[in-house]
Amino acid sequence: MKELIEQIAKALVDNPEQVSVRLIEGEQTTVFELRVAQSDLGKVIGKQGRTASSIRTIISAAGMKPKKGSRLRFWSSAST
Repeated sequence: MKELIEQIAKALVDNPEQVSVRLIEGEQTTVFELRVAQSDLGKVIGKQGRTASSIRTIISAAGMKPKKGSRLRFWSSAST
């Protein structure tokens, strides 16, 4: 799943070398933290969050474990 998110993000941004995905496993939720360059943040979020919503839909359809939620967070590489 991590690799899928990374590949999608790299296809959308101008600085693919700055794309990274961190996986945070919890008991009930899995969080994928997507980091991109500050200038690319708008590209992965999209107008009114449509691109972000589409990425979240793909994650859900790709087969996350049943009864376990997933979240996708977006960060710029300038964020701390």
